[in-house]
Order: sequence, then structure tokens, then C-alpha cells
Amino acid sequence: MHPKPVVSKAQYTEAEAAQQLGIPVEDLRTLIRRHIVVEESDATNAPMTTFQPSDLLVLRLLAKSQIPAAV
Repeated sequence: MHPKPVVSKAQYTEAEAAQQLGIPVEDLRTLIRRHIVVEESDATNAPMTTFQPSDLLVLRLLAKSQIPAAV
């Protein structure tokens, strides 16, 4: 049985983005709050967020930078 090919979409929901990144939704939210949202009030007042493939690329890089290096 062959693995399913990754299908690129135009937009991803928050849950789909987290799944594509291989992280829990809460970790995705933390990444966004830590690196993208300027003010906390922006995060609480933000409408439902969708992500484009380019957003996932940036978030993937940020997520990898959060993993501590092996000693």
C-alpha cells in the first residue's frame, strides 16, 4: 500500500494547518501568538483564521526552531 500523496490546498483551517505541521492546535496557536501576533488583543479579536500554503511554510520553519537541539 502506498502512502497518500500530500494534496496542496489553497487554504487550510486551523486544525488542518496544525495537522500539516504535525503539531497540536494549541502549539500552532502558541507559535502564532509568540511570533506573528503583535498584541494579545489582536489574538483574541481575530476572526476565524485560514492559512495559505506559504503560511504553512513559515510556520513549519518557526515550529522547527522551537525544537531543542540534541546534545
